[in-house]
Amino acid sequence: MNVLVTGATGFIGRHTVTRLLQKGHRVTAVARDATRAMDMPWFDRVHFLACDIHCPDTGPDLFGSQDAVMHLAWPGLPDYKSFVHMEETLPADYRFLKKMICSGIKNLVVTGTCFEYGMQNGMLDENMPTCPTTPYGLAKDSLRKFLEMLRTEHPFAMKWARLFYTYGEGQNPGSLLAQLNGAIDRGDTVFNMSGGEQLRDYLPVEHIAEALVALMESAAFEGIVNVCSGRPVSVRRLVEQHIAHRGASIALNPGYYPYPDYEPMAFWGDVSCLKKVWPTT
Repeated sequence: MNVLVTGATGFIGRHTVTRLLQKGHRVTAVARDATRAMDMPWFDRVHFLACDIHCPDTGPDLFGSQDAVMHLAWPGLPDYKSFVHMEETLPADYRFLKKMICSGIKNLVVTGTCFEYGMQNGMLDENMPTCPTTPYGLAKDSLRKFLEMLRTEHPFAMKWARLFYTYGEGQNPGSLLAQLNGAIDRGDTVFNMSGGEQLRDYLPVEHIAEALVALMESAAFEGIVNVCSGRPVSVRRLVEQHIAHRGASIALNPGYYPYPDYEPMAFWGDVSCLKKVWPTT
């Protein structure tokens, strides 16, 4: 298939492009920074376009004929509390996606977020009502609702992938494991962290990419799906496992940072729906 990928050089995007190529798809990779794209191992194997999809002049004709769109771009992270998500990114994203759908795209994969669930604890399933408490979560949830409304006039298959926590090569340097790697590489003797008792759902980025491509390839699936492991782990346990994996001997200083006020203490995803499309979960 011909697949358009937005945010192709981002954390999720770069791995998704790799997976698409492994599966034999033809990829049009879109990102703003051509220089960054040239550093990607797949650069010579894709049709790369440097453009701003949020520019009002950006239209479907620029991308040529596509069988599917995987919309992975979303600027401004990890500042989840910025009102830019609602005031700028949300309307610009909807404008771009509406143009693509009205041009004839029938297969759309969009990455959502577990932050759409808000402060709900425990195992979260796709049928639960959303209750976002951050501008980022609200913007994502609103985009989904806008697109669902659009389907009433322009039918298309929407696969809304609610991502939980992701780690791996290319992650934001301010993320937990990236900071831990930096501390180990510097030879720090102590790693400052939160209390670490919160339960989270983590999945390696390569697995995220596999699941997203499986969703894109599924002709039967439509709707919302949690993309996660379904296995809760405490943040402290995750850190300890990573230290052991690195063969490091850095001491932990739990409680140095307060717990985030925009996340519940314990939550993870129900993967029953995901297993129907990606049974390796």
